[in-house]
Amino acid sequence: MAAKKILILTASIGSGHIKAAEAVAEELMRQQPDAEITTIDFMARSTSFWHWLTKKIYLEMLNFVPNLYDVFYQLSSSETGGSCGKNMFALFMLPVFNRLQAKYQPDCVICTHPFPAGTVSLWKERHHSKLPLSVVMTDYSLHPMWLCKGVDSYFMATEDMRQGMIAQGFAAETLHAEGIPISADVQGLPIKDELRKTLGIALEKRVILLMGGGLGLGGIERTLQELEKIKQSLVLLVVAGRNEQLQQQAEDFALGSHHIIRTWGYTNEVKRLMGAADLLITKPGALTISEAFALGTPMLLHDPIPGPETENAVYATRHGAAVWLHPGEKLAAAVEEIFRGDSLSTMQEQALKRARPLASKKIVKIILSAAGF
Repeated sequence: MAAKKILILTASIGSGHIKAAEAVAEELMRQQPDAEITTIDFMARSTSFWHWLTKKIYLEMLNFVPNLYDVFYQLSSSETGGSCGKNMFALFMLPVFNRLQAKYQPDCVICTHPFPAGTVSLWKERHHSKLPLSVVMTDYSLHPMWLCKGVDSYFMATEDMRQGMIAQGFAAETLHAEGIPISADVQGLPIKDELRKTLGIALEKRVILLMGGGLGLGGIERTLQELEKIKQSLVLLVVAGRNEQLQQQAEDFALGSHHIIRTWGYTNEVKRLMGAADLLITKPGALTISEAFALGTPMLLHDPIPGPETENAVYATRHGAAVWLHPGEKLAAAVEEIFRGDSLSTMQEQALKRARPLASKKIVKIILSAAGF
């Protein structure tokens, strides 16, 4: 019998969609080792120059008009706007999926971004196809751009989202509130003390992990200046990603700081660093929040992109796992408040209550069953 072919479509608009696709692919390889699994970035230049150009123009526009995403999000949140947006992108991107479908002949398609989800939905409708389609949402709130016809299995973060889709007429048996998929590596990490020993961090120190591009708040240097106001000596772990300038700024600042500052560029150690930290300071990306939940790491959230990241911040703070630093509020004071009394342990408990570490395993099991594998 020929090996089953599984096509995962994602989009490099923010890292969360990619990380969710990687987590699903990783679990598929465990549960279906003989399957041919292909993951495609729907917005990569190698996939389509026009898709890539659309993404590039959009990201450049965000640099000049930061509220553009909020405008788009609000317009597409209405039933009419959402439908128009979906149809427009699906029609534009349909030729690319026609090519991918002909090339890979998948037995099953999984999407972790609304653009490919809407495109495959349109393709199924036009071809009267029963190709199994699963959509894995990567936010903590519902948005019409995710909602399409012809989806056999929907996966969402919370039961509230599931009930919201049922209220909109989606069949309950196709909706699964299993959480957002994260890498199984999170489950296998050693306890915090062991991680600190491995990283050479004193067990008695307070440890803060700083993640994200500019980290908001005026950039990494200003963030570190704020933390310098805290008299207690801290260990600050700075992950700069591929931003070499950001890493250099942190390294320069470390020379005169009374804190211990260690820096990383692009690294696969993020989960270990998160597990070793007492507090994570970051933008509220859904995958980052989901990993922090699973590790029981309290969060100080800042500068959400208007729209889904705002909803992510609302979810994490409403459940007591995070503090949302609003414009004008002082970072140093917020950190000291979190470190005071029982706040940190309470936030840790609440984070673990929201954790869905088995999401990937459950999602993949349902997808394979629905596809008849």
